[in-house]
Amino acid sequence: MTAPRTILYARVSTTDQNLVHQRVQAEAAGFRIDEVVADHGVSGVSTALADRPEGKRLYDKLRRGDTLVVRWVDRLGRNYQDVTDAIRHFMRQGVIVRTVINGLTFDGATTDPMQEAVRDALIAFMAATAQAQAEASKEAQKAGIAAAKADSRKYLGKKPSYDRDGLRRVQEMLAIGAGTSEIARATGLTRQTVLRVKADPAGAETALERWGRE
Repeated sequence: MTAPRTILYARVSTTDQNLVHQRVQAEAAGFRIDEVVADHGVSGVSTALADRPEGKRLYDKLRRGDTLVVRWVDRLGRNYQDVTDAIRHFMRQGVIVRTVINGLTFDGATTDPMQEAVRDALIAFMAATAQAQAEASKEAQKAGIAAAKADSRKYLGKKPSYDRDGLRRVQEMLAIGAGTSEIARATGLTRQTVLRVKADPAGAETALERWGRE
């Protein structure tokens, strides 16, 4: 019998992003990666996991007892239906799905209906957040392009103190009702920064796009 494996699925959608960074993050978080399956230059919005050159290999490679590691659920996709379908498929196959960011674990081991309900609600929330962030990022990109065209100096504004993962964490904590001070302590950002993100989430996305922060 083959020993369980830990497979990292990595995806980048643009040429300036780095696949290696996702493995480094996973190993720094304590994961021992046996194999990396990666898609480069593939959109998580328009291309389902099963339709990607390497993503579809996961459906053949993963076996009961294996662990699928992703930096966050948006690596699987940025479409609500696709992400939820993929995670539930792997759980039915006996595969454990784990995220590097936030240390989430999804598996099909529990038979308790309340635990199943909580797990499924969390999967749905994470998938919905991934799609919402993709849509907000697209709108922010449009706004950034329009602003750059309107300003011949292409003024970037103040460089944001957060990166993509930091902004996502703030948005997640805001979504569950965490207070400003609590979020600031958890993320290392100032209360003023958290309040600005809360007041203008689209503006926060635009700032990241303008500065090209991943």
